Amino acid sequence: MDSNNTIDQDRILKINIEEEMKSSYIDYSMSVIVARALPDVRDGFKPVHRRILYGMMGIGNTSDKPYKKCARVVGEVLGKYHPHGDSSVYGALVRMAQDWNMRYTLVDGQGNFGSVDGDSAAAMRYTECRLSKMGEHIMDDLNKDTVDMTNNFDDSLVEPTVMPTKIPNLLVNGGNGIAVGMATNIPTHNLGEVIDGCCAYIDNPEIDVDGLMRYIKAPDFPTGAYIYGIQGVKDAYETGRGRIVMRAKAEIESGDSHDKIVITEIPYGVNKAQLITYIADLVKEGKLDGISNANDESGRQGMRIVIDVKKDANANVILNKLFKMTALQSSFSVNCIALVKGRPRLLTLKECVHHFVEHRHDVTIRRTKFDLKKAQERAHILEGLIIACDNIDEVVHIIRASKTPSDAQRNLEKRFELDELQSKAIVDMRLSQLTGLRLEQLHAEYEELERQINYLQSILNDPELCKKVMKDELQEVKEKYGDERRTEIKYSSEEFNPEDFYPNDPVVITISHLGYIKRTPLSEFREQSRGGVGSKGAHSREQDFTEFIYPATMHNTMMFFTKKGRCYWLKCYEIPEGNKSSKGRAIQNLLNIESDDSVNAFLRLRGLDNEEFINSHYVVFATKNGLIKKTLLEAYSRPRANGVIAINIQEGDEVVGVRLTNGHNELVLANRNGRAVRFDENAVRAMGRVSTGVRGMRLDGGDDEVVGMVVVNKPDEETIMVVSENGYGKRSLVEDYRVTNRGGKGVKTLGITEKTGRLVAIKVVTDENDLMIINKSGIVIRLSVKECRVMGRATQGVRLINLTKKNDVIASVCKVMSSELEAVVEDESRKQMVATNERINQDSTSAPATQFEDGDHIEESDSVADNNDVNNE
Repeated sequence: MDSNNTIDQDRILKINIEEEMKSSYIDYSMSVIVARALPDVRDGFKPVHRRILYGMMGIGNTSDKPYKKCARVVGEVLGKYHPHGDSSVYGALVRMAQDWNMRYTLVDGQGNFGSVDGDSAAAMRYTECRLSKMGEHIMDDLNKDTVDMTNNFDDSLVEPTVMPTKIPNLLVNGGNGIAVGMATNIPTHNLGEVIDGCCAYIDNPEIDVDGLMRYIKAPDFPTGAYIYGIQGVKDAYETGRGRIVMRAKAEIESGDSHDKIVITEIPYGVNKAQLITYIADLVKEGKLDGISNANDESGRQGMRIVIDVKKDANANVILNKLFKMTALQSSFSVNCIALVKGRPRLLTLKECVHHFVEHRHDVTIRRTKFDLKKAQERAHILEGLIIACDNIDEVVHIIRASKTPSDAQRNLEKRFELDELQSKAIVDMRLSQLTGLRLEQLHAEYEELERQINYLQSILNDPELCKKVMKDELQEVKEKYGDERRTEIKYSSEEFNPEDFYPNDPVVITISHLGYIKRTPLSEFREQSRGGVGSKGAHSREQDFTEFIYPATMHNTMMFFTKKGRCYWLKCYEIPEGNKSSKGRAIQNLLNIESDDSVNAFLRLRGLDNEEFINSHYVVFATKNGLIKKTLLEAYSRPRANGVIAINIQEGDEVVGVRLTNGHNELVLANRNGRAVRFDENAVRAMGRVSTGVRGMRLDGGDDEVVGMVVVNKPDEETIMVVSENGYGKRSLVEDYRVTNRGGKGVKTLGITEKTGRLVAIKVVTDENDLMIINKSGIVIRLSVKECRVMGRATQGVRLINLTKKNDVIASVCKVMSSELEAVVEDESRKQMVATNERINQDSTSAPATQFEDGDHIEESDSVADNNDVNNE
């Protein structure tokens, strides 16, 4: 009894539980990392995927054979290679057949393999599968000793440690997995782009990530949609980690009763059914207004999610809210971790390409050695057969004289100096091979083998030829399976200069009364004679009309000022383009403007990055109650998405004009009753951005208000142009308006009568300017300023436009360059165009934006702003 106790005690080992836990957990962790959760950098597969493909190939489940039950494949893989749960194997098999998860499917599935709505696949006993063509190519040359083989779990069979793939699967199909202490998430890419990048690396191993991105531009997701911004892609390619922003592809369809938002592509990884449900929940909870219905109309033609927008809602605003609040805009967090020589590593794009190319080189060399060995063995036997055929009579005599086949082999070896393989081949040779045709075939086969042997040896000896073989094989794969990119790339303006992609053409910016904005090429407007009826302008909704008009070029920076005194910024190329008759895009979709505010003044600049310029120029504001304020431009040089306070507006007042000055200009304010006051801008001291200002003009009371402000830059060359609401206008010399102090009532600038109507516009012009006039009904006329003669300050002027409709009045007036100079701009090169613009700008003077009551609004632009554009450039 005592001896048994002693034996039991000897079998008990005392260990430290802390050390045992550490050791066991590390073993478990490494098992998960290396043998389960992370893909190999060479073929992009985890063990389960590799075993599924190898098992399918083993049972002949190829693309040219009938489908087999998935349960048959799962049983094959479980029983021979992968001793884990059947659900894990079937789940991996199903994913390889889903075209919304894999950029290029490796398994051809038949039956219910799930959907993009998140539906799970049917049970494996119902579904069928076989290898796809690309899945077969993954295993090309597997039987030519191209990769190392290892024993399976019970040492009864062997399986490949890696696939000899010609397809850069890690990048092409991506992958994801959660190991212990680390995870991987690699996006899918376009096969053609990745192969082009690999070929570029083969040609130049010193190529950097920027060089590779000329070929591999960005991930290419199977669900299409957009990639917004390239910086996250560049971070991922350079470091292995990055955040890629994806946005759904959506269009707005206009209908008779309401607009519709139609979504045809969604970001990768988004569940379509859950997306629609979430949108419906947002509407029910009151977090998202303006949507009446959301339907999934997807079918055989593709995805189609239709969101009905209520009649009084703006579809562009709704779409922006959907991008912000739902998965219609989501991100893909890249974490490119893969196994390199059995160890997990964070990989850059170049490293991924390098390891794949290195693997292809290894496979090519091993395959070439295998083929060379087989060819040499066959050639060796053919040499013996040819010797036998050339001495057939003697060979037959030796064989007939020998007692046994072994004796015949020995006698042949001794007589013709053959080895055992050759002599055996001669003895086993059939009589049919002694015909003349077969003898010729032996010689032809031997000569072909000699050429093949020389070529294979050249591959092994010449690195450049080896590279060519690798590139040719990759290009062959690209020709077979390459397709067009599905995911479009939207380069954001922060990452590079988008001005390189937009010609600096002259355009006209227009804004309607209901807040629709567009840019139109200036060439769409043609010159007409004074007093003409004009051409039809924008088609707009009922009670809407063109309210503001502004000439600019595509590269200009537009500063937007609202009547409540806020400032916003946009580049002209960011404004949607429309023809002369289109209504444009709702400005709320471009600027974050409050619902009870509206834009009514603008400035155009070439940029805000010139320190000297922004610290020597001023922004001058005029309000309808006669206040004026001057602030250094530098205070407005830092654009913000939500805008900034530009001027402190008192209750009952609003901004009617904003101008850019150089600190030495004169200002002219005009009111509705036809009076104007002229004073030096130095009479107004510079104030802070949020100040209110000082009195600039004393009004008459009642409904009188300031209608406009202009800046006088060259009094000797410029004239004052005024326009009344009934289409009358005239030019007067600047000197006719004597200089006074600010705050006065001013002098008469137009003879106001019932025929002329009250004053609506004032601006500074020269003979080289044209006028563009738009009335409330949308009629547009363009006429040359030089057709309007200079006359006295107190006269009522001449008719500029015939108002054919009853109660029609002038809505907007703008000064543009003359059509003759415009033609020069269109015909000359870009450099000459800039020089022409400089000359025009030097002849221009200040230009305001003004607002009036009862819909009589006017917006103009030129002036010091134009002149200063040249300085800023």
